[in-house]
Formats: sequence, structure tokens, C-alpha cells
Amino acid sequence: MGGKVYLVGAGPGDPDLLTLRAYRVLREADAVLYDALVSEEVLNLVPEGALKVFVGKRKGRQSLPQEEINRLLYELAAGGLKVVRLKGGDPFVFGRGGEELLYLTERGVEVEVVPGVSSYHSAPALFGVPLTHRGVASTFAVATAHCLGGECADWEALARVDTLVVLMAASRRREVARRLLEAGKDPKTPVLLVSDAYGARQRAVRTTLGELAQNPPPIEPPALIVVGEVAAMASEVPLWSAVSTKGPQKGQKEVPNRRGQKVKGISNR
Repeated sequence: MGGKVYLVGAGPGDPDLLTLRAYRVLREADAVLYDALVSEEVLNLVPEGALKVFVGKRKGRQSLPQEEINRLLYELAAGGLKVVRLKGGDPFVFGRGGEELLYLTERGVEVEVVPGVSSYHSAPALFGVPLTHRGVASTFAVATAHCLGGECADWEALARVDTLVVLMAASRRREVARRLLEAGKDPKTPVLLVSDAYGARQRAVRTTLGELAQNPPPIEPPALIVVGEVAAMASEVPLWSAVSTKGPQKGQKEVPNRRGQKVKGISNR
């Protein structure tokens, strides 16, 4: 079999946060199967004439079942093509990259994994929040809000870590807070919600766990939640090529992002 599949992490959205390897692989791709969180700027790196297939989720609906994605990857590689499976963040962090790797290698397809910058650490970092900080936090965990049942998440264990990052959390932010409170987390624990990190609509909101459970602030997907004392360290504006502009709204600051679009800074709840 002459083809090859590359499982590539596209990072959090800004093409400047692609790895050099991801950039080179994209520039040589014959076919790209991409997810919803991959930005247009990253897709523009794909050569003209290459096949581009959207296989992600929109409005909660998967455009193709995972089994069909696996089969398409195999068929394209079997045809001798360089195939890129392009995922937001990192392919092995809630990206089903492991499933695709097993499916393809079991069928003799050569696979290369190209790690990406995941939002679980890059989105908090955008607002100056470290996952660990001496004297404040020495442990952290990452979970997904799509897994709220007891069968796939130990909320008592998650409540004990110093810093918890919950991905895909926009529509379930209240339930996440309630689960952690039920598991014994202090309602005064600082919380940071980050939406569309490194995108045109990036925004962050500071609150507490108790307030999040009772009066969750509006936030648009894609979004994550940072729970822990480090969340109190969040800066007033993004730390990614941010330059303050005149005319901020009360409680917020607008800053231009790298592509010159205005984006919101932190608001306090």
C-alpha cells in the first residue's frame, strides 16, 4: 500500500500555533478530512486541487459516523494518497485519534501521528492562567462535559484535583458546577470560562463555582471551564499579541487579535 495517513492536530485555531510538522504535512496533502473546529486559515494551507472533506460535528450532529470516517481514511490511503486527518487541538485528546490509529494499523495502513497544541492548556494560557503554580496547584485533570454520567467520570476524584479543565462545556456549564459541588468542591472556588480561544470571538468570564451553578454567565461554544485557585490569576486581556483599543464596554476590554479583528477580554461576574 503506497498511501499514508497523518493524524494531525490543528491546534486551537490560529495557524501560528501549528507545529512545523503539521504545516509541512498539510502543504503536501492529497486529501484532508477535517473537523468543525479547524479554522479557515489552517485549511487555506491545503494545496489547491487536494480533496477536502468535512467530517466534523455541527449543531451536535456528526456529518459522518466514525465508522464511515475510518473507512474513508482507509480507502484513500489504499489508493496511494497522502491523507491528513485534521483535528482541532490534539488528535489524542478527546479526538478519537486512538480509534482511527487502531483501525488503520490493523489493516496495514502506515500512520504518522502529528501532535497539536490542545485547548486544555492553551486557552487558559491565553489569559495568563497556568494549570500548575508553585504553592497554589500541583495537580490538574482534564475532562469533557459530554461525559457527565457516573459511568465515565469520577466527580469526587475530579473535585480533589487542584486544577480541573472541562472541555466542550458551553451548554453544560451549570451541570458541571453542580456535579463538583455535590462532590464536595468549595462554592467559592474561582472559575474561568473561555470561549473561542484564539478566534475572532474569543472571550473569558471570571466567576465562582457556586455562582456558575446558580447563575451561569452566557458563553458561546466552543468553550471550556477552568476550576481552581489558578483561575483567579487570569489577566484582564488576552496575552496573545493583544493591544488595547479605546472604547471598552463596562467590565470588559476589547483587544484586536492577530488577524486584526476585535475580540473581548475578561468580564467579571
